[in-house]
Amino acid sequence: MDKVNILGVNIDKTTHDGAVDKVMSMLNEPGNHAVFTPNSEIILMAYHDTEFCALLNSADLLTADGIGVVYASRILKNPVPERVAGFDVACGVIDRIAETGHRLYLFGGKPGVAEKAKENLTSKYPFLNVVGTHNGYFKPDEVDGIVENINASGADLLFVCLGAPAQEKWICANRDRLCCHVMMGIGGSLDVFAGTAERAPEFWCKWGLEWLYRLIKEPWRFKRMLALPKFGFTVLFKGKRYRKEQK
Repeated sequence: MDKVNILGVNIDKTTHDGAVDKVMSMLNEPGNHAVFTPNSEIILMAYHDTEFCALLNSADLLTADGIGVVYASRILKNPVPERVAGFDVACGVIDRIAETGHRLYLFGGKPGVAEKAKENLTSKYPFLNVVGTHNGYFKPDEVDGIVENINASGADLLFVCLGAPAQEKWICANRDRLCCHVMMGIGGSLDVFAGTAERAPEFWCKWGLEWLYRLIKEPWRFKRMLALPKFGFTVLFKGKRYRKEQK
C-alpha cells in the first residue's frame, strides 16, 4: 500500500473500504497486527516525539483520521484518497464480522461505558460476538490481568479506546503478549457506541467540519483545537523536507 510521509508519520493512502478490507484480511492472517488512526493532533505529537513517531510507524495500518491530515497530504502533493476515520473503520469492520463469528473485545472508556457499548452493538447486530469488556481506568499492576483476560476470551479483534497517545503505547507495550489478530486504537469510539458521546452529523463530517461541530458542542476543547493551525503551519514550512525524502 502506498504511503505519504506527513511530518515523519507514514500514512497509508487508502480508502475507507480499503482499510476495512485490510483489517478483515489481517483477521485471517497469522500473528497480530496494529491499526492506528492518527489525526492532526497525534501527528503533531509524533513530530515532537521521535519515539512516539517510530511507535506509530510500527503499525500495520495508519489511516488519515481528520480533514487536516487530508489537506496536509495535498500540500505535500501526495494526496490520500479520502479521510478514513477510526470510528468509521470500526463500524465497517463490525458490519462485516457480525456474520462471521469473529470475536471482539472492547477495552476503554469510563466504568460502564464498554458494557453499554456491548449492549447497544449486540442489540443492533444480534449475531455480533462480543466476548469481553474492560474499562480504561486501571493501575499499572493491573495490566497483566487485563492482558490475561483478553487472551482468555479468545478475542480475534481488540478495540483499545484509551485516547492518544496512551492507546498506541499500550498496544505496542503489550503486543507480543496478546493473542488477538488485530488491535485497533480508536479513541473515543466506545463512548459513541455507548451513546454517552455524540458524533457530528453526516453533513459536518462530509464537509470536513467535524472539528467545528465538536468545538461548538464542547467549547472547553478550544486549547486542543489550537493544534490544528499549528499543524497546518508546520506542514507548510517543514513539509518540504519530507517531500524530498519521498522522491
